[in-house]
Amino acid sequence: MQYPIYKPKIFPNTQKYVNDCLNTTWISSKGSYIKKFETSFANYLSVNYATSVNNGTAALHICLCALGIGEGDEVIVPTFTYIASVNTIKYVGAEPVFVDSDIDTWNLDTTLLDGLITKKTKAIMAVHLYGNPCNMHAIRGLCDKRGIFLIEDVAEGLGSTYENQFLGTFGDVASFSFFGNKTITTGEGGMVVSNNKEIIDKVASLKNQGSTENKYWYEEVGYNYRMTNICAAIGLSQIEQVELILNRKKEIAELYQKELKECPLDFQNTQLNGVTSYWLVSILTKDKNVRDDLSNFLNKSGVETRPLFYPAHTMPMFNSDGSFPVAQNLSDRGMNLPSFPDLSNKDVVKISACINEFFSFN
Repeated sequence: MQYPIYKPKIFPNTQKYVNDCLNTTWISSKGSYIKKFETSFANYLSVNYATSVNNGTAALHICLCALGIGEGDEVIVPTFTYIASVNTIKYVGAEPVFVDSDIDTWNLDTTLLDGLITKKTKAIMAVHLYGNPCNMHAIRGLCDKRGIFLIEDVAEGLGSTYENQFLGTFGDVASFSFFGNKTITTGEGGMVVSNNKEIIDKVASLKNQGSTENKYWYEEVGYNYRMTNICAAIGLSQIEQVELILNRKKEIAELYQKELKECPLDFQNTQLNGVTSYWLVSILTKDKNVRDDLSNFLNKSGVETRPLFYPAHTMPMFNSDGSFPVAQNLSDRGMNLPSFPDLSNKDVVKISACINEFFSFN
């Protein structure tokens, strides 16, 4: 594929740091780069604590575990999200309570949240879809008022802000993903952050088999969710360049918007007082048929696209009877376009020209 949806940008320090791991033989879950990466990540967000894990799904799972969420509990989560957000709720034995989306930002509709809270509700999971910030003022205020936890799923939102504050710093706890297509990557990896030391200490124990200060003594069932030193070395080289990546992705998104302004397309709108990381450039067409035809047309031109996520409530393992018309509408009509740091302006113009060509005949 000439223009893939995403490919990571590798920096000179990546090879330097990884070679240091190899040369010193510190390649597993111990080594200096783990602490360096965690500290640099926490400093970037201006959050008190950060602890690394082996992937973003593990990060979400362990967030729920650390908050004591389990059997008989409910967690409110948008149906329009990547499936890991919902799967992890089931991992701990809790029940996902789905909420519909806002038509403009595509994030969870905050006006619906209060009516979904019951005596069983233990948390709201705010997913910052495609890097676009949720209305954190409304969600944080509601959680405080009703005495429930706020979990932020920031897998797609590193670098995004709401009211000049980084996402991931509003929740009681937050998770990040460093999969190969994320804003920064470690290949596979994740991070859990919090300003609450008790929560982060719990996460740090659970990710290491439930370890205690006494070696090989464990007081609860834990997990092997540790990040390797090599992955942390890659992550450190990435977080050092995060502003470069974010600035380039913003330039790409704005160029798409400029080049496609005459096309019958809608872009994801940013929350008032929010700044998005533009993790992926996402568009909406008139309907599903147009979306599919455009995708096929671009694929033949060497341009990879991806449909937006299916709503989780439509999956057979959840199969909710609820009505979520906005989420379904967005899912049917939307797609992601190539957006990665090394995509040149010339390439964005070429891709946009293909899209303009399609609409000139349709």
